[in-house]
Amino acid sequence: MAVQSSAAVARVGNNPFLRAVAAISTVAGWCSAAMIVSAVLITCQMIYVRFVLNGSTVWQTEAVVYLVIAATLVGLPYVQRLRGHVNVDLVPLALPARARFVMCICTLSLSIAIVGVMLFYGYEYWHLAWERGWRSDTVWGVRLWIPYLALPVGFGLFLLQLVADLVAVLIKTDKPFGLEDT
Repeated sequence: MAVQSSAAVARVGNNPFLRAVAAISTVAGWCSAAMIVSAVLITCQMIYVRFVLNGSTVWQTEAVVYLVIAATLVGLPYVQRLRGHVNVDLVPLALPARARFVMCICTLSLSIAIVGVMLFYGYEYWHLAWERGWRSDTVWGVRLWIPYLALPVGFGLFLLQLVADLVAVLIKTDKPFGLEDT
């Protein structure tokens, strides 16, 4: 089992806000992992029903799709906390410390703005499904507000983690891009 080095994880220090957001992001990561495990188990059950029992499946495919999408969205803050998103640090490595700090603030601020817009429209879409009682067009007929809830929850938690990252850099608890000064 690989051990995550402490340098790769966003630092929180003794700041209660940063510690709370880190805990929330970790819980979101565990929930995301549970959704993936559930999707795998449902897939195995679906294969058994289809190919061993020669039966048809009603809800399994749709449930797996919704679980994997929700796991992706709810897992965003945990991956951000671990700095697991794809990044290219060639430019930040080449910059002096002050320019790296400014670039980090600009990058996080822009990310917060973009995710804020996605949160707004994700909430709006979820609320529309809730308000109008939308259901899927399948035999299962799931109420769509349930899987669509992953949009505002996932983007909301991701936004919270990005804000925590920005605060950590501003109060000097964490280094810009997690890189030590050279």
